[in-house]
Amino acid sequence: MIESRCGRICADCGYFEKCGGCVGRDKPVWAARCPIKSCCEEKKLLHCGQCEVFPCRKLVKFAKDKDYGDGGLRLDQCREWKDTNEQEEVKVVKNEDETERSDA
Repeated sequence: MIESRCGRICADCGYFEKCGGCVGRDKPVWAARCPIKSCCEEKKLLHCGQCEVFPCRKLVKFAKDKDYGDGGLRLDQCREWKDTNEQEEVKVVKNEDETERSDA
């Protein structure tokens, strides 16, 4: 389940019950605005892994931040979400193709 725009696994956070992750919120509980969340939403992306410039400097800096970062784990998570999403899209296309052939 995708809980954040930046790749953070929000369920591992102590605030998750209160917050629920930034994907379903207008703003994060920890700030009035998150530049990562805003960037994804402006580009109409579910998470950073879907971006054509992933990983951008802004996300890498955030992931490696000594106070708020996670040593880059969120970058790996975005890659995993992207790979999973692409595999699901391929399955959907294949199923649609098979349905069309059986209808013919």
